[in-house]
Amino acid sequence: MRRFACVALLLPCLHAASVNAEVRLLLADTIRTGDPAQPVAGAMAWDSTTGRVLDVGSADALQQRYPQARRVDVGKSTVVPGLIDAHAHLVYLGNTLAQADLSGAKNRAEIIERLQAFEKTLAPGEWLLGRGWDQNRWDNTAFPTAADLDAAFPERPVYLDRVDGHAAWVNSAALRIAEAGGKSLLGDWQPQGGRIVRDAAGRPEGVLVDAAAALVADHIPALDDSAREKRLQVALQAAVGNGLTGVHDMGVSREDLALMKRLADEGKLPLRIDAYADGNQAALDDLCSSGLYQHAGGRLQMRGVKLFMDGALGSRGAALLADYSDDPHNHGLLMTTPEEFEAAVRKADGCKVQVATHAIGDRGNRIVLDTYEKVLGARKDSDHRWRVEHAQVVALDDIARFAPLGVIASMQPTHATSDMGWAEQRVGPERIKGAYAWQRYLHSGARLALGSDFPVEQVDPRLGLYAAVTRQDAEGQSPGGWQPDQRLSAAEALRGFTRDAALAGHDETEVGMLQRGLRADFVVLDRDPLAVDPAELDNLQVLSTWVDGEPVYSASDTSHNES
Repeated sequence: MRRFACVALLLPCLHAASVNAEVRLLLADTIRTGDPAQPVAGAMAWDSTTGRVLDVGSADALQQRYPQARRVDVGKSTVVPGLIDAHAHLVYLGNTLAQADLSGAKNRAEIIERLQAFEKTLAPGEWLLGRGWDQNRWDNTAFPTAADLDAAFPERPVYLDRVDGHAAWVNSAALRIAEAGGKSLLGDWQPQGGRIVRDAAGRPEGVLVDAAAALVADHIPALDDSAREKRLQVALQAAVGNGLTGVHDMGVSREDLALMKRLADEGKLPLRIDAYADGNQAALDDLCSSGLYQHAGGRLQMRGVKLFMDGALGSRGAALLADYSDDPHNHGLLMTTPEEFEAAVRKADGCKVQVATHAIGDRGNRIVLDTYEKVLGARKDSDHRWRVEHAQVVALDDIARFAPLGVIASMQPTHATSDMGWAEQRVGPERIKGAYAWQRYLHSGARLALGSDFPVEQVDPRLGLYAAVTRQDAEGQSPGGWQPDQRLSAAEALRGFTRDAALAGHDETEVGMLQRGLRADFVVLDRDPLAVDPAELDNLQVLSTWVDGEPVYSASDTSHNES
């Protein structure tokens, strides 16, 4: 009978096991656990061998229960569950941080000035790459042209990603390289899922939207393995430095997953990556042939696929049911035909792979929902957790379809505050009611997972919390908040970056709360995000970031005291 003694007395056995474990005890002014059953605590104990939480409660109770524990005292700080970005791009971030930063530039002249400064770091003949231009910020909001770049860079090829990653601005030297590759860009033809912006004579003007960008991008020399690893490591450090303990990396190739696996094998992943395969390609084939992937260390997995339906609103590539209000006769772009999309969804479904689909326009979102409903059929109530990434402009009737279909709205709060100056110009006063409509989703019963889409936006979840709660940008615009009825409470926003983001990745039994049995992933902040003035949310200081109960980032050596 002795071997069964613990079955009848489970909790005493858990406590007995913890006595022999190497226990650490966190003491803080406030611990926001995210657990509805115990939302606030003053202490948390975890097993440093497994990295899992043993106990959460008052400081006095846990100090008595674990008298030999190694203490981590963070003083007056506030601890929250590890922040999870439910939609981001780590490899893309690493590449971006190695390129010219064009974000926030107010006109073409400022772009040229930044590029000329960056060019001084390049070798002769090397491509000049940059990212972040946004013509909506300029006095002249028309797309730029190759001629705008040619005077400064007549021979060096230039390729510049738009802020949303859905259009490229190139110079004539880059266009010549593409032409030399064997495919003429002249005429009136357009690639599937893309658009070459042309002049009246049919010549490319220098902006390539969505799939058309590959006509030039495919000629940019590939990085070697060493450079790829270095860039990814820079991105990972930027993420943990901003309080992220997890990232849902959307669109990971077979090659990039192999790089992440190598880092995981070597113990070099400081956070958790939920990698989503890059469409109906090799990585999805691997999932179908070999099964869903999960690294033994618990910090890397691939169990989903990210598909594309349409483009982006800023470059007028989002697929709309009616014309753009500021561009008659333009309905946007479908990057995938409905038939190809359905085939990819059915393939993923047959392989038990979670489906996540980029959809921004109301037509794009409707096609995704229609396809999900068709493929799921009677299984719509199953625990599939299929996702719509962005769900940015959605017909009001379609917002009501998310919850009954069990579809998660994966949205990015800073997109609303970045786009609010021009979004209504794109879609008009009626369609804008279904845009960036976070409260409408919550009131309908839908799950809302929050992220940033970095590097489209900054790799900083505090900016997402601030945007979600205030509906304002960093300068406090719009006063009172843009469409203020759609603001989230601080608790709702924090839940979107923790518990609900974890649920969106099928990770709720591992992370998302600070609760017995879950992993000790947490962030130490200088103030309580649920108590500060909402205007201060983007000024919270990340003092340290912890994954599996170990610090992966510290703002200073004195951000916490151990004894």
